[in-house]
Amino acid sequence: MQSEQFPSKLLEHAVSELAKLPGIGRRTALRLALHLLQREAGQTTALAESLVHLREDIKYCRVCRNLSDTDLCEICASPSRETSTICVVENVRGVLSVESTGQYNGLYHVLGGVISPVDGIGPADLEIESLVDRVRTGDVKEVILALNPTMEGDTTNFYIGRRLEEFPVKVSVLSRGVRVGDELEYTDEITLGRALTDRSPL
Repeated sequence: MQSEQFPSKLLEHAVSELAKLPGIGRRTALRLALHLLQREAGQTTALAESLVHLREDIKYCRVCRNLSDTDLCEICASPSRETSTICVVENVRGVLSVESTGQYNGLYHVLGGVISPVDGIGPADLEIESLVDRVRTGDVKEVILALNPTMEGDTTNFYIGRRLEEFPVKVSVLSRGVRVGDELEYTDEITLGRALTDRSPL
């Protein structure tokens, strides 16, 4: 879509920004921009303000690095969670995926990625040392590695397993009911729930 086809530079700019979102092409971005124009001004303003607040005010939990409105996320702060188990995930989407199964009631630890030398991501770039510090307290009995079953995920699993060898903690991985190459956020809840239940030692 050429720029001269837009009747307004403001519309063109909005479309260009919307098209930067994952899975949004230029045509879809145009449709969204025109839809926002047709809504009441207050609704569009509310959307814009919510995005600004999201970007500026959201926090990362000081314990598990999950997204939170406060310094301590609701999961870490909940007295009903099983504090002796930590489920390690790559990102916040992993937390949402595991929570959706209803099969897990422990705590989480968000790494912020996986080890990927090709992308220049090493152990020091991830929240691995903070995980080791949590295990070092002695309260943790099991660490579940719930990373995507990819080469990078398996490499990260292996590295974390080695780092935790000195501690009396059980380290387990998801059952391979989650197929190699699958991503947790696209795995159905039943399969992921079974993978959690049938997890095996690393």
